Amino acid sequence: MKPFRYERPATVREAVALVAGDPGAVFVAGGTNLFDHLKLGIVRPCLLVDVTGLPLSGVEVLPDGGIRIGATVRNADLAAHPEVRERYPVVSQALLAGASPQLRNMATLAGNLLQRTRCPYFLNPDTRCNKRRPGSGCAAVEEHSEHTAVLGASESCAAVHPSDLAVALCAVDATVCVQDGTGTRRIPVTSLYRLPGHRPELDTVLEHGELITAVELPALPMAARSRYRKVGDRASFTFALVSVAVAVDLDGDRARDARIAFGGLATTPWRARRAEAVLRGAPATADRFAAAALEELATVRTVRANAYRIPLVCDTLVATLCDLCEEG
Repeated sequence: MKPFRYERPATVREAVALVAGDPGAVFVAGGTNLFDHLKLGIVRPCLLVDVTGLPLSGVEVLPDGGIRIGATVRNADLAAHPEVRERYPVVSQALLAGASPQLRNMATLAGNLLQRTRCPYFLNPDTRCNKRRPGSGCAAVEEHSEHTAVLGASESCAAVHPSDLAVALCAVDATVCVQDGTGTRRIPVTSLYRLPGHRPELDTVLEHGELITAVELPALPMAARSRYRKVGDRASFTFALVSVAVAVDLDGDRARDARIAFGGLATTPWRARRAEAVLRGAPATADRFAAAALEELATVRTVRANAYRIPLVCDTLVATLCDLCEEG
């Protein structure tokens, strides 16, 4: 392992300055993703800046009814928070669907959102991967892997975004608060991630040295009727084959409004706005739910190995929406 320095700053300003001033520096909190990649030799930072000592671990109900969550709140604590469980169950369920209890006890909110988009080829240094070594090629695309994305992929990369939490946050219109050396900016979670294009090594729109300090959940009454459903090879500690995050606002037997996001299908968490438009004001029926899914997936590009995901996500969306509507 390449030697590296370790710093534990006392303030956000100091942490940002340390990373911004060194192109080989990275932030670290729980480290559940970073340390794996260090051991595999995929990343070789020269400086780790530990942000766990910063005052970023609180959960606060905002005056407008939203919730502000500090970047270093542990995933297990956030999933169990009573306000989140009651008002944003989709967020709590997504957290509980991710990783294992041991990892959830270590992993942080910001770390979850910033884990690398990856596939098995990324984790194997002996294979071609444009994310790991730009310009080397993409073995997943070339070999038509079953793990490839059906939405948002490019010739340079087809890795599926791994975060369950990010899918749920997209569905509820969450916002990320980011600090750099000049001030704070706010980024919708739906705009945080980059499609791979020809620069797949860049997962997000964040600049080097920018630090996520919090995530804000908006006051969204319909989020109280929400659900996250994940389908994987096993019940826990696995990435989604497909997942759906949904919230619905009912007016009798019609859907007044809906929020839908897909996981396991795309190179980013995928907000399904075309599907939402099909549901808005329409009868809340299984046939309509299926039509909404097919509308969102009308432009997907599949190969034989990954085509199974299309009927799987359609069935998952229909079942999840039907369950929510039956709850009244």
